[in-house]
Amino acid sequence: MTKSLDQSQSGSEGEQYRRIFDSAKNGMLIGNLETGLVVEANQSACSMHGYVREEMIGLPLIKLIYPDSQFAFSEFVQALQSGGDFDTRTLHMRQDGTTFYAEWRISLLEYQNHPCLLGVVRDISERIKEEQRLDQSIAIRSREQATLLAISHTLASTLELRPGLILEQLREIIEYNHAGLFSLEKSALVTLAMRGTSQLEQSDPIHIQLTDPEILSELFNEHRPIRIADVRGDEPQAQSLRLLLEDGAAVLLKGMLSWMWVPLAVKSRVIGGMGVAHKKRDFFTPHHADLALSVANQAAITMINAELYEHAQELAVLEERQRLARNLHDAVNQSLFSAGLIAEVLPRLWDRDQEEARRSLEDLRKLTRGAMAEMRALLAELRPSTLTDAELGDLLRLLGNAFNGRTNVPATVTVKGQGVIPAEVQVAVYRLCQEALNNVAKHAEASSVEIVLNQDESSIDLSICDNGRGFDPQHVTSGHYGLSMMRERAEAVGAQLSIISQPGKGTALTIHWKEGDKKEQV
Repeated sequence: MTKSLDQSQSGSEGEQYRRIFDSAKNGMLIGNLETGLVVEANQSACSMHGYVREEMIGLPLIKLIYPDSQFAFSEFVQALQSGGDFDTRTLHMRQDGTTFYAEWRISLLEYQNHPCLLGVVRDISERIKEEQRLDQSIAIRSREQATLLAISHTLASTLELRPGLILEQLREIIEYNHAGLFSLEKSALVTLAMRGTSQLEQSDPIHIQLTDPEILSELFNEHRPIRIADVRGDEPQAQSLRLLLEDGAAVLLKGMLSWMWVPLAVKSRVIGGMGVAHKKRDFFTPHHADLALSVANQAAITMINAELYEHAQELAVLEERQRLARNLHDAVNQSLFSAGLIAEVLPRLWDRDQEEARRSLEDLRKLTRGAMAEMRALLAELRPSTLTDAELGDLLRLLGNAFNGRTNVPATVTVKGQGVIPAEVQVAVYRLCQEALNNVAKHAEASSVEIVLNQDESSIDLSICDNGRGFDPQHVTSGHYGLSMMRERAEAVGAQLSIISQPGKGTALTIHWKEGDKKEQV
């Protein structure tokens, strides 16, 4: 127990305690634990709660506590009577009804022969507010980081450029009224998308010529954002901006006051920029600039990826055209050339040997039928939907006829059962059969090929057998027959590809696919 502050305590010691009690900067209260009333309070405690001392003495201690906190405070007081010193914080209420946060340091003592508590009370409202501001700032930063991560994922998940999506994602983290995404094309900025009003979003692309190298250097600002507090002001940057956007792009500034420009760059290459505007003056902060730069960096990578993807598509189209051209030359062109030779000599041959001429007519018929089959196969290649819309059995017959016409080797096709299989599986099986027949034509020296398809709604079994020279699968040179690529294509759709062959005994290639079957290829 602490010493008593009772007036009966003798001499200077009691007066000394009283002076310390009254002069303390922190609020000090003595509360009777039996009655729950305030029996002593210093000037700091009275001022803190908006009372004079006469009003404070005899006031229920609980009345100083905000109603929502009274129950918790009462439980705390009951708990501390078991002994010791205790700290707590609670929401207090002044006489005028306003509130503040207070921190208590409480000890037990005996005062005027009654069990009491001595409370040292300190106003910590500013500290609480600072903690709340810090918590709020942390929450805001956490949301921003989560949003930036989501934006990064969204932009990275698409290979095709969607300019409007970039501006929409930017709005998730920075408020704006108008916005434009520009690409740098030679010496001009061209809008890829604009957001704000329907007039902006539906307008034609805007071209801003950058004829002055100084303007270009100023605009891209060493890859740092530019903020203009008032686009109507007399500052040099505001004047330059109005001059730059004075033609068709002035619509971006209509009704706006604040402007922020963020360059889009990858390493040392500048590829464009983002401009955002707001109706309020001096709206964009340095923190907005940091956030916008984070989005801009991701947008720049997205634009580069889209550019590379577009080039890859163009290259794929070129490679496909070259492949079709090779097929036309290797198959159709040669067949038609041979047919032309036969047709040219056929009249003279008929006059000399009609039996031989009839055999040549049969060869001519086979060559033209083969050329027609090859052309139908190439037309199917030019119309990819044909490979998914047609029956798999019909596609295999088309391949067999084209092979026959190209090589003059009979290829019989047998189809058992029917069913609808996933499009990607059908295309893969078609390609595998196509590659297998190409291998037979190039390497097998076969005199016959047999293709057998067994299928139902959930499985496919396809075999392609030839009676050619065969090979040893255990000693195939790297890349020979394209077997590794064929296995990869089969694995990609969950199919199993196996090859059985021996030198001099032909080759049997089988493909098995079953819905849901993801076993490793053998």
